Amino acid sequence: MKRLIISSVLAVITPSIASAETFSADVWADNWFEVRIDGTQVAEDSVAITTERSFNAESFTFEAERPFTIGLVAKDFIENDTGLEYIGTRRQQMGDGGVIAQIKDASGSIVAVTNADWQCHVIHTAPLDKACENESDPVAGEGVCAFDISDEPDNWDQAAFDASDWPRASAYTSEQVDPKLGYNEIDWSEDAQFIWGPDLEQSNTILCRLTIE
Repeated sequence: MKRLIISSVLAVITPSIASAETFSADVWADNWFEVRIDGTQVAEDSVAITTERSFNAESFTFEAERPFTIGLVAKDFIENDTGLEYIGTRRQQMGDGGVIAQIKDASGSIVAVTNADWQCHVIHTAPLDKACENESDPVAGEGVCAFDISDEPDNWDQAAFDASDWPRASAYTSEQVDPKLGYNEIDWSEDAQFIWGPDLEQSNTILCRLTIE
């Protein structure tokens, strides 16, 4: 009886194992990213977002069975909810973000690249008024330094999530993002584009998703 049970279990799980594929991914972000596949984290930027000039590319592999949903979290560094950096210094400013990624299958063929096909939802926008950048004593939530923040929606990085009201990603050129350290270490597909929220400076945390069939 035990042998029959084991055989039946193997018959169920073997097709799933056999259809799983190994994929490789390259990601560059200003300043930090996390990648999830069907809700499970498979990679995280190895350089802390609090590191000054935390620009670097990451390359990694993961296993997945098609179809699968990619969830990409990307953040630009901010000191607080004003959305500013270098607060109180002559360099006080709004930082700008940007993320680019490409995914290949085991044969090296491109499976996905970041572009306007992705859907991106911004969960932290600040400052709502760019005049905050010039405040001598910027205080988050006061005057021109108001902000908009929300939690990650439950299960947003899984296939069953209804993202029909999420906007398409905003695509940007390399000239607009001005990528630094690490970007040129990757041989990027000519189809890969930088994506972000609707504003490179005010959109500080974005959630982007794409389903691979």
